[in-house]
Amino acid sequence: MMSHKMGELFCGPGGLALAATRATIGNPKYVIEHAWATDYDKDTCATYRRNLCADDASSVLCEDIRNLDYGKLKKISEIDALVFGFPCNDFSVVGEQKGIDGVFGPLYSYGVKALEYFEPDWFLAENVGGLRNANDGNAFETILNEMDGAGYAVTPHLYKFDEYGVPQARQRIIIVGIKKGLGKVFRAPSPAPYKDVDVSVRTALETPPIASDAFNNEKTAQSKTVIERLSHIKPGENAFTADLPEHLKLKVNGAKISQIYKRLDPDKPSYTVTGSGGGGTHVYHWEENRALTNRERARLQTFPDDYEFVGSKESVRKQIGMAVPYLGAKVIFEAILRTLADMEYESVDSNIQWRKRP
Repeated sequence: MMSHKMGELFCGPGGLALAATRATIGNPKYVIEHAWATDYDKDTCATYRRNLCADDASSVLCEDIRNLDYGKLKKISEIDALVFGFPCNDFSVVGEQKGIDGVFGPLYSYGVKALEYFEPDWFLAENVGGLRNANDGNAFETILNEMDGAGYAVTPHLYKFDEYGVPQARQRIIIVGIKKGLGKVFRAPSPAPYKDVDVSVRTALETPPIASDAFNNEKTAQSKTVIERLSHIKPGENAFTADLPEHLKLKVNGAKISQIYKRLDPDKPSYTVTGSGGGGTHVYHWEENRALTNRERARLQTFPDDYEFVGSKESVRKQIGMAVPYLGAKVIFEAILRTLADMEYESVDSNIQWRKRP
């Protein structure tokens, strides 16, 4: 049996875990099973437990990784695979971009320490596209070289998830590493098999319709001002590109973020769903004068409708925004399994170049 037991750091609400445990390559010897997971957010951990390991709740530790004893995780289970979507706050183009000099930037190092401690056969790490440019590109080079130095053949790739069947223009760097001693090299899966998939927002949200009693489907009570503002914004426009009456214009100095009160274009993929930000950042319906519900946002992240998020409406919005799209990640996990099983699959060269240290 070649089942791979997976441990996960910074597990979030479980987009990567759902993808991993549902990945299949037609060979029952190559599957991925949940072993343990950890995150510091209580609602996030509750969501993960409810959907992925309801019968083994103690396998999810809700602790700050900076204080976490890896020995606790090892007592739960040895692992063959490690997954970690290390926090992106300091690498995101929306933030201050402090890179590894910020509060969250250094957290990648706990993933590297875990590789050295657990010595899994392979790993998958995820972060935002802005990681490439943090600290003038030095942060990304440092991270890749440390992963390489831990003993892994590393393949970074910038994935445009709308090219892989996800109804959202979301770009993320996924780094896959396979232990050098195994003699296998991962190649990024090609998006070609997904070129005819309908990734329009309309199809994502309406086919099939969302049940009225679906989980996390409460509507936001919009103010009269917001409703009036949205009535002047056409699909694809935002608060700064629309022709708004003077009393509805936003008084903003400096950068005007394009996603503020931006309506979706129903015939295109959604713009990136985020979990942070105040009014105007909640993703807006193309026709109705309202923000999307959390269930609609979850659809854009390709979570199934029976995936139940735990917590307040704002907590759930944050969880959905931080997640990795389930269906996009599933493509990558299946490519990993095929690599390990020496099975052919359609692939592309990595679109990220980096300098290995001698």
